[in-house]
Amino acid sequence: MVKQRQVKRFTWVLIAVAVLLLVGCKSAPIYNVSDAPVDASIKNLTAENMKKAIMRAGLSLNWQIKNVGPGKLVGTLFLRKHMAKIDIPYSKDGYSLLYRDSNQLNYKPDTGEIHKNYNGWIQNLDRAIQSQLLAL
Repeated sequence: MVKQRQVKRFTWVLIAVAVLLLVGCKSAPIYNVSDAPVDASIKNLTAENMKKAIMRAGLSLNWQIKNVGPGKLVGTLFLRKHMAKIDIPYSKDGYSLLYRDSNQLNYKPDTGEIHKNYNGWIQNLDRAIQSQLLAL
């Protein structure tokens, strides 16, 4: 009887540890898009067209995109209590989406990890930019 209780207790401890691990797995390494190439089928792309495609893509996903200089944009997304900010250097040949800052996303500078939802937002923005470029 005592052994059976110990087995049950051990089983519950294992289940509790597994649940805590699953709940705690909300961080992931920061996903950056570096020098995303432009589809070769897009002819005569200019830096201005690239900027407009990025801005339209951002707007479609509720990103606030600001021009901060030639070939440089900054994107900010406010979602519920979260904020993500990225640098977006671009040229006629490509663009990058690079982590800049965040609030309420559990950014860990020592490990380079952030809440996993951030990566999904960046991937969605990247896909939207590619779609806008193909529509040119």
